[in-house]
Amino acid sequence: MRPRSPARGRGLLSGTTVIVTGLAATCAALVYPVWSYADRSHVAVTGASVLSDQTVQTRYGPLSVLDRELVEQIRLAGLWQLPAGEQAERSGTTDAVRAAGQRLVDGDTDLDAKVRAVAKKLDIPLPDRATAEQLNSLSELTVAEGETFDRTFAGTVRLADAQLLTLVAQVRGSTQNSLVRDLADDANSTVLDHIEAVEDTGFVDYAALARSLAASPSPSGTPSVPPGPTADPAPASPLTPSGASTYTLPPAASSPPPKADSTS
Repeated sequence: MRPRSPARGRGLLSGTTVIVTGLAATCAALVYPVWSYADRSHVAVTGASVLSDQTVQTRYGPLSVLDRELVEQIRLAGLWQLPAGEQAERSGTTDAVRAAGQRLVDGDTDLDAKVRAVAKKLDIPLPDRATAEQLNSLSELTVAEGETFDRTFAGTVRLADAQLLTLVAQVRGSTQNSLVRDLADDANSTVLDHIEAVEDTGFVDYAALARSLAASPSPSGTPSVPPGPTADPAPASPLTPSGASTYTLPPAASSPPPKADSTS
C-alpha cells in the first residue's frame, strides 16, 4: 500500500505559526520595558520638582539646598575648629601638633571672612554657635592631656575635615551659583591644608578614621533642609583668634647653601 502523503500546506502552516509566535514574543519583550519605565517616569519628575521648589534664583545663579548646606557647614566648621586650633597651640606636646593648631586658626579665620561675605550677598543666615556634637569635641579636648590630647585633636579634626571635604567636592561639581563655586574652591584649599597639617603630626589613626567615615560620612549637625535666604539676615559675628597664645613655627631643619659670589 502506498504511504499516505501529508496534507498540502500542513507543514507550511505549522512553520509559519512558529515564526509568527516567536516574532510576537520578541516584540512583547521589547515593548514591555519601554512601557514599564515610561510608567515610572513620574518618579524622576517628582524628584526634580522637589529640588526645583527648594532652589532659589539669585543674581549669581540658582542657589540649591546643597549650596546652602555647604555655606552653613563651612561656618560651623570654623566655629569649633578655630578654638580647637588654639587649644592645640597651648596643649600640644609636639611642634607638629602646635603648628597644626596654628594652621587651623589661620585657615579658619580667613575662610570665615569669605563665607560671611558670601552669606551676606546671598541672604543666608549663619549660625553663631557650634553644634552640640562639635561643642562636645571641644570639651573632650579641654580635659585631655599629653599624648591623649594630641591623638584626640588629630583624629577629631581629620574626621571632621574628611566629611566636610566630601560635601565641598559634591557642591563644587554640581553648583550653578558662581559665589558658591568660588567658596567651594577656597574651602577645598583650606580643608586640604588642615588635613595635611594633622596628618603631619603622626597621630592620625587611619583604621579608626575609616570606621568612623563608614558609619557617618556626612558632616555633623547637617539639617535635613538648611534655611533658605532671608531678607536682611542678622550679620554673623566674625571669628577671631583669642590672642591668648601664639606659636612660632619651628625653624627649618637646614638652611640652603650660600650663593656663590658672582663678583669673584
